[in-house]
Amino acid sequence: MKIALVQINPVIGDFAHNCAKILAMAERAREKGCGLAVFPELALCGYPPQDLLERPAFLEAHDRALQRLVSEVAGIGIICGHLEKHTDRTGKPLHNSASLIAEGKIIFTARKRLLPTYDVFDEARYFEPGGRSETCRYKGLTLGITVCEDIWNDKGSFPQQLYASDPVHDLVARQQEGGSPLDLLVNISASPFQVDKEAVKQKIFTRVCTSNNIPLLYVNQVGGQDSLLFDGWSMAMDARGRIVSRAERFDEDMVVVDTADLDRDGGGVPETFPGEETGERPEAATILEALVMGVKDYGAKCGFSRGVVGLSGGIDSAVTCAVACEAFGPENVLGVSMPSPYTSAASVEDARQLAANLRCRFETIGISPVLDALKESLAPVFPVPAAGSAGKVPVTEQNMQARIRGNLLMALSNQFGFLLLSTGNKSETAVGYCTLYGDMSGGLAVISDVPKLLVYELAAYINREREVIPVRIIEKPPSAELAPEQRDQDDLPPYEILDPILKAYLEENRSVAEIAAMGFDRKIVADVVRRIRINEYKRKQAPPGLKITSKAFGYGRRYPTAQNFREEDASEQR
Repeated sequence: MKIALVQINPVIGDFAHNCAKILAMAERAREKGCGLAVFPELALCGYPPQDLLERPAFLEAHDRALQRLVSEVAGIGIICGHLEKHTDRTGKPLHNSASLIAEGKIIFTARKRLLPTYDVFDEARYFEPGGRSETCRYKGLTLGITVCEDIWNDKGSFPQQLYASDPVHDLVARQQEGGSPLDLLVNISASPFQVDKEAVKQKIFTRVCTSNNIPLLYVNQVGGQDSLLFDGWSMAMDARGRIVSRAERFDEDMVVVDTADLDRDGGGVPETFPGEETGERPEAATILEALVMGVKDYGAKCGFSRGVVGLSGGIDSAVTCAVACEAFGPENVLGVSMPSPYTSAASVEDARQLAANLRCRFETIGISPVLDALKESLAPVFPVPAAGSAGKVPVTEQNMQARIRGNLLMALSNQFGFLLLSTGNKSETAVGYCTLYGDMSGGLAVISDVPKLLVYELAAYINREREVIPVRIIEKPPSAELAPEQRDQDDLPPYEILDPILKAYLEENRSVAEIAAMGFDRKIVADVVRRIRINEYKRKQAPPGLKITSKAFGYGRRYPTAQNFREEDASEQR
């Protein structure tokens, strides 16, 4: 039998849109001779719906869409993720389910058993876990249908299993209880993208296939949803764990696989596998593609088709603007230079040249008159020292400059309907090297999960064929230019030191002592950790940022703002 793996980009709550897309793709699969089409987890409502699941009207609209789907699917079967009411009087009110639909009815339903509650996931908040895993028969095949996390508990893949049960093991065990041999393991998923995750995923899936001698069909959601990026990359694996077919990455796609190519002995499998990448693809290329998709989908799903970026002449705003131009089209992006008394002429020139290279609109709005007016207004309360007195600019005045710029950019956003894209990177956001209500203003933080050194890698990749980002932007020392001769390293460790410390602390949960043992100065490590702690209040008020690492700032990292656990002191006491 031919089976279509269909990865779609649903819009949360747009049931008419999602249902129509599922029906259209099912019909396309039928025309290609498929007997079955497989769609992602919660494809009907979109993932993750979060507290919309607590709205009765949302659930009623979902059920109407499901009824339409069941009644209109014709000439083909589909496996689709949807919500299902939990009918018992105890437990959560919903299941996260996958149903096989054909011939105007639901033939079989599998309920997600393993509900993740780590990082960005909080499924136990809404869903009741499914019970016993069962197989189903369809057109002569015995199928084991699982939902996302249900396949992520293989005991040979993790040093410690998060769950007591293993749905895949239970499905395979049904054969030993006299059931039909399992022909296909099907996993529908909404698994977010993150750097380095794909290698782990393929290792797990390969082991699942080889240890159980069973082929796998994996169908993943694609598209940006708030902070989350779903890369799709659905695939079919044979029983040897080899990829037979693979869908596109970061785009809607449908691939057709013939079960004859998934025989347990590997017969019929080509020596090269369609959809599998050849050679080494730069990590920056994948990340850039993910960010572009995230900006494009965030804009489209929130009603924005144009963007505005403050161009400082620095590398962060340059990369952000390049991503915006790719996402919206350069004709729909406005870059704005806002020079202050401390902005170098070179920075303004670089910003203008960047806009010319990208072919986006460019405007210059000087902030000196506004800065002078603010100082005059504040003078009766407290005198802001004159610019450059004693060779220094007070932090208050530096922040005033950043907030003037944020105000101007928000005015442009209000007046013209632009989505304001903030430009702060992960390194700055982590240690609070940013101004609340200033450069943190915006509707979406494009590179807030991209460490500074990786920003440079993205810039180099953007320039791989021609000079898009002026070389002078890449080569000059990073500076906020809020004071004369200012450099980031006046206040921060070099990024070659800062970024590895941040990764160890934020993503790997290492202590101050452990990070120091990696070869970093203990005082520097302790200071970095202190900065992370005391700047939590800023991050709580930041716009949503696109997640690309294992631990981004956002709802996947839940730290209290008011707390006084001093990691550096605790390390000293060990």
